[in-house]
Amino acid sequence: MIADSDTRWKWGALTARRIDPEARLDARLLRGRATPTPRQLAELGIPADTMVELTMAEILAETSADTCDVLVVSCVGGTVQALLHGLGHAWRGRTRRPVVVTGYVGVVYEKLADGLLLRAGADVVLANSADDARRFREVYEGVGYRTGSIVETALPFLGGDPYKPDESRPFTVTFAVQPSVPDSRKDRLHLLRRAVAHARLHPSREVLVKLRSKPGEHTTHIEEQPYQKLVAALEPPANVHLVYGNMAEVLDRTDLLVTVSSTAALESLHRGIPTAVLTDLGIREALGNHHFLGSGCYASWDELDDGALPVASEEWTATHGVSGASPYATLRGRVAALLDQAELPPLAPYYTVRTAPGYLPGVLARHGLDATGEPVDGFTPREAGPVRTAVRDFVRNSARTAYRQGVQRVAPAIRRWGQL
Repeated sequence: MIADSDTRWKWGALTARRIDPEARLDARLLRGRATPTPRQLAELGIPADTMVELTMAEILAETSADTCDVLVVSCVGGTVQALLHGLGHAWRGRTRRPVVVTGYVGVVYEKLADGLLLRAGADVVLANSADDARRFREVYEGVGYRTGSIVETALPFLGGDPYKPDESRPFTVTFAVQPSVPDSRKDRLHLLRRAVAHARLHPSREVLVKLRSKPGEHTTHIEEQPYQKLVAALEPPANVHLVYGNMAEVLDRTDLLVTVSSTAALESLHRGIPTAVLTDLGIREALGNHHFLGSGCYASWDELDDGALPVASEEWTATHGVSGASPYATLRGRVAALLDQAELPPLAPYYTVRTAPGYLPGVLARHGLDATGEPVDGFTPREAGPVRTAVRDFVRNSARTAYRQGVQRVAPAIRRWGQL
């Protein structure tokens, strides 16, 4: 599988395991500004048989001679499009090729048509809910593209034990932050101040601020105003804690999950944990919290201060991929049917130099490919400054060793640190 960030590695690796838990998993991390660090990989704790960081050209060169059966592409839309064209060029003339699977790592709340058409061309495009599947089909039908590639499933990281209140520990409120929403310092400070104020108002409660990454690290989105730096000036009380680690483990001790629009809300709802989608900054497409219309989860910090515990709509959770029986059976069946075919047709992205001559060449050029999908000699991936470059070099030179050590030794330590 191919991934370009920590969250996409998590989605792609777990999707691969959902397709076949016993299959060999070879990971290729695409070199760029968001390439996951050893710490991020260790925190996720998802094992792979091999893992290496490569450029787009190196991945295409390796894949052209690869004998894998299924290729899960877990990247941002433009990168998926570039890989579809690059792989199509690399596999030209082959009688057999892998089945290509792609999708979204979480809630699809913006750029629906743009992102979905950039993924058009994969054999399987995963929709994380019945609602997503309906919207995806409408987009493809609207441009006259085949809808047979769309397969309804669920986010692969939904799981964990059903929620049961535990009176042996303090009531715990977890504020799950996001690296890009909201993006302004003012709005972030508002949310942090209210979380700190909630802790002061309820001294018997524990308030956890669940962080995604440490300063200098990138996830799927660039974080311009890290919460770690902002919270220091607020002089939080002793019952406020900054925590890292696996979200599932944090949810194990959560009695109320609070967020703007994080996919952590879906994990929380899946387990039956009271979940609040904040309205403090409005219900707006730019925030992504409009995705939860009809869920019954909206609340402000004022309402939470007064003791509100939102109860989710069962109808909403059923249609938005939060609950459901065996959501991966259809996916496994579709992949198996494709593997049984004597020969798969060439990859056929919706965007070509004929349908989008003013758009596609630029998308491909950003990834070092010409208009035919062939790598351009001498192309250097864009980096994000000296800190990112240093991390990149470390990952490139020691990814395999660091990953194995991280899963076995570092991850437990990080999780312990998160409790401090």
